[in-house]
Amino acid sequence: MQLYTRELHLVNIRQAYNQYSNTTMKLLQIYCQSIKPLLWLVVVSLGLSSCMSYYQTRYAFHKNFENGNLPAAEQALLKDKKGPRRNTKLLYYLNLGTVNSIMGNYARSNEYFEQAHRIGENYRVNYLKEAASFLVNPMVTEYKGEDFELLMIHYYKALNFLKMGDKEAALVECKRMNIKLNALGTKYKNIEGKYHKDAFVHNLMGIIYEANHDYNNAFIAYRNAVNIYQGTYKKMFGLGVPDQLKKDIIRAAHLTGFKEEKARYEEMFGQRYQPLPKGGGDLVFFWHNGLGPIKAEWSINFNILRGEGGNVTFKNDQYGWSFPFFVDNDRYQNSGLEQMEFIRVTFPKYILRSPLYQGATLHWNNQTFSLEQAENVSKLALKSLEQRMLYEVGKSLLRLALKKGSEYALRHQDKNAGAAILSAFNAVTEKADTRAWQSVPHSIYYTRIHLPEGKQSIKFTPQSSSQSKAYNFSFDIKRGQTYFHTFHSLDTQPGGMASGVR
Repeated sequence: MQLYTRELHLVNIRQAYNQYSNTTMKLLQIYCQSIKPLLWLVVVSLGLSSCMSYYQTRYAFHKNFENGNLPAAEQALLKDKKGPRRNTKLLYYLNLGTVNSIMGNYARSNEYFEQAHRIGENYRVNYLKEAASFLVNPMVTEYKGEDFELLMIHYYKALNFLKMGDKEAALVECKRMNIKLNALGTKYKNIEGKYHKDAFVHNLMGIIYEANHDYNNAFIAYRNAVNIYQGTYKKMFGLGVPDQLKKDIIRAAHLTGFKEEKARYEEMFGQRYQPLPKGGGDLVFFWHNGLGPIKAEWSINFNILRGEGGNVTFKNDQYGWSFPFFVDNDRYQNSGLEQMEFIRVTFPKYILRSPLYQGATLHWNNQTFSLEQAENVSKLALKSLEQRMLYEVGKSLLRLALKKGSEYALRHQDKNAGAAILSAFNAVTEKADTRAWQSVPHSIYYTRIHLPEGKQSIKFTPQSSSQSKAYNFSFDIKRGQTYFHTFHSLDTQPGGMASGVR
């Protein structure tokens, strides 16, 4: 697990403490006074599932998906009649959209993704559930999605529209992506090291603009992509400008008549503009390689130190973390914190799933074209979690401190009351938020081939250190048209779990 910065977020933690501590105490009193006889039943039932991550609670879906049994994966989702109403309804629609996209049900896939988009757009904080999350755990709140997950909705929708031949609708999805990227830019304005620019999204926008013969906008989008690959992506993810993008931006500059820009990029990339053969059309082939990470949980101990001026510090020397809370004397003495020396806290983490294949090529007419990585979705997921890790740590500490303090306060009031039950309740309900869109690919590769008119046979070959497979495709190329195709290899290490699925 990557270690994170040691900055302190005193203001946020103080605000959160003041906002939720009183509410939580009232909820605890209601629980223990009115439904105490039922608490043991709650404890027992929660204990059966509290150790399970979101991945494990949806095991039937994920297992069938990883094995390439997509109809069974879809049925596993549809059998959950409460799926569209649960706190995880966003993930319900994201997974349905993904499965149907891979199965070739593009229109149905887009209906599901549109539902997911609306849920993301209409998300509003439910303050009662937020307060309850400090009583139980963050899984009681509605899942609102990671920034990159909300962007990928439009990536999938755009691809679906392109495969249905609707380039205008695909452009609408590009514009939606651009709006969300601008919002992220505002959200993280002047904050270094935050993910708020996506090179692949701009690259995709350029590809779609070019497919619509809008070379001016294609050039602008390609230029934005190049800038982000050379800056943020190189630094954050070690991912530079794909060779295909270098060719595309030089060609777009030429077709737009931007002579100076064309010369600039030719010099920058050390290559000259190569005119394409007249006639024919383009094939843009996207390869979704492997599977994205699984979100799980981990836990560490914090020492509790009482300082001067009402500060209580939660400290972990192993990771060098120190989180001070401000607690006045009356609240401190009544909370029971003075009776505690340490506290154990759970946090979310990602477990990476390494793809089986390290590369892939397309073969046509005795020519070989390598597919290049344009987006590392797994690294995006890690970055998104890293960006809010300090907030997660502070929130988890606050939640557990309140729960432990409440146990002590209740035990102090009535030694025979529900303190023991509450202690067990707190123990079995303590968990991190492990919800995530786990059917996304590990990484996305692509390339472009210019093909002559007529039927053309293409062989796609993903390669690993131990094996390679070949898949044959046929495309009926028409003059001036761009064709889009995707292939998802679900295999992961060790022992690839599934065959590639179109």
